[in-house]
Amino acid sequence: MRRIEDYALIGDCETAALVARDGSVDWLCWPRFDSEACFAALLGTPEHGRWLIAPSCVVNRVRRRYRDDTLVLETTFETDRGIVTLIDFMPIRDSGSDLVRIVRCEKGEVPMRVEFILRFDYGRLIPWMERPDERCWQAVAGPHSAILRTDVSVEGQHYGITSDFTVREGRPVPFVLSYRASHLPLPEPVNAEDALRRTEQWWRRWIRQCSYQGAWAEPVQRSLITIKAMTYRPTGGIVAAPTTSLPERQGGRRNWDYRFCWLRDATFMVACLLKAGFRDEARAWRDWLLRAVAGMPSQVQPIYGIAGEHRLNEWEASWLPGFDGAKPVRVGNAAFTQFQLDVFGEVMNALHLARRADIAPSEAGWNLQKALLDHLGEVWNEPDEGIWEVRAGRQHFVHSKVMAWVGVDRAIRATELSGLEGPVEQWKALRDRIHAEICERGFDRQRGAFVQAFGSKHLDASTLVIPIVGFLPATDPRMQSTIAAIERELMRDGFVIRYDTSEMDDGLPAGEGAFLVCSFWLAENYSLQGRHDQARDLFERLLALRNDVGLLAEEYDPEAKTFLGNFPQALSHLALVNTAHKLSCEPDAAHASLDP
Repeated sequence: MRRIEDYALIGDCETAALVARDGSVDWLCWPRFDSEACFAALLGTPEHGRWLIAPSCVVNRVRRRYRDDTLVLETTFETDRGIVTLIDFMPIRDSGSDLVRIVRCEKGEVPMRVEFILRFDYGRLIPWMERPDERCWQAVAGPHSAILRTDVSVEGQHYGITSDFTVREGRPVPFVLSYRASHLPLPEPVNAEDALRRTEQWWRRWIRQCSYQGAWAEPVQRSLITIKAMTYRPTGGIVAAPTTSLPERQGGRRNWDYRFCWLRDATFMVACLLKAGFRDEARAWRDWLLRAVAGMPSQVQPIYGIAGEHRLNEWEASWLPGFDGAKPVRVGNAAFTQFQLDVFGEVMNALHLARRADIAPSEAGWNLQKALLDHLGEVWNEPDEGIWEVRAGRQHFVHSKVMAWVGVDRAIRATELSGLEGPVEQWKALRDRIHAEICERGFDRQRGAFVQAFGSKHLDASTLVIPIVGFLPATDPRMQSTIAAIERELMRDGFVIRYDTSEMDDGLPAGEGAFLVCSFWLAENYSLQGRHDQARDLFERLLALRNDVGLLAEEYDPEAKTFLGNFPQALSHLALVNTAHKLSCEPDAAHASLDP
């Protein structure tokens, strides 16, 4: 059975690929993160598209690493015939997109095998293959074209390409795959070694901006590089993950397309980037955010495309069998039609954090915020689908109401700290009303805990954000008892699930893993309560879950000891960075990471 953690990420800040431990590129969407996949074996079989380069003899050991401070992946195969390293990367260029693979022999002579199966439209379309010259193969299907260049002898076979060759010390073998729209001329050849050098320089120059000086520099920097790799350079939008339909339960139906931008991630994104010293990226994300929500406040939606697209229609790729049989494979995300009240608070908090860091929106941006707040004042007491995007009907979710409070609170702070104008007294009255309503209807006195929704008896780990955003201190008796209840009922093998799916109908079959972001929230709550040893212990156990190249998925299955959900997950890495900053400041930090 395949494991999600067996994959590593490479990318060029416009799209990304996943490379398996066996040397197979099993996922690549071109030319954007949300484009059709041309390698889709991740969600099917090799016949749905993959590119394997690996020894054809017995492999005794496989080691992987990213070259220091870069997104250049090295996979080293140790065999009885010798040792060979496969270098994979995507150069960051002003135009065009390439996937470069270089085979280098470290010792001996190693026989190698290439299997190149390109299938556009998520593995459905078999392209027409032709040879413009002896070193070049071109695959064309409709608007898409991919060009493979290499010096080794290759042959067409079963609508794919195969090659057997031997690699020797001192004689690296490069392969370059380039994407072009099919109506354009062939791109100029790429010098693989020059591209490798430039790509390494680009990543090392970028990460040098990192200002984090704490105890967890390596995981923080790797997380920041991963987040940057999921940033769509032309617009500044950051996808939640570069994949779709990696299941939240093995073989299950909780399979979603995450190749889009969630407004909910805005607060975490801005906080993470600013704390780490990446002001340009924070500004680009802020600008994307303002463009995405521009328009009528009543039409704000929780998810947008990477360029701000509104329609993300959801459909099923029925011909793909799914990751280890987990169906359906979904493309698009119907949650864009949902009403999720909390996103107004997340947008307001993100823009407030930006303003506090002197990258404030323009006057027009403040006018947009005031319009959003006017709308929030009208809808805050309506039920919604909430942070977890349930598909079983709307409720008065406590987390949503808390974030509505955050939206109003940050507008008030903007007037007090930045001299901006607005109906402050009206906002203060609204803030007090929302606060009182949450404390009255969202806290179950019999259970001694904040619950998932007004009138519910179910616990929900999203209430852990209450101290993190400054709604109540973590030392408040109500939060202390809430945390104790979550520890008793929502922890599995030391990690936090978001809620008990066996008790609550969320519109889908029960069963899922521990949500990693919830466990990071618990670690921060421990810190805010002064339980520093517990906070660090939980944080270190979360770090230990990362795969061999430092990546995290959305969820973790404590029983099967494997990742679940889309991979790598931006929110997990954002939470890692924010929690590391918080714990590195102990005990001096007076505020939570998202409470400015």
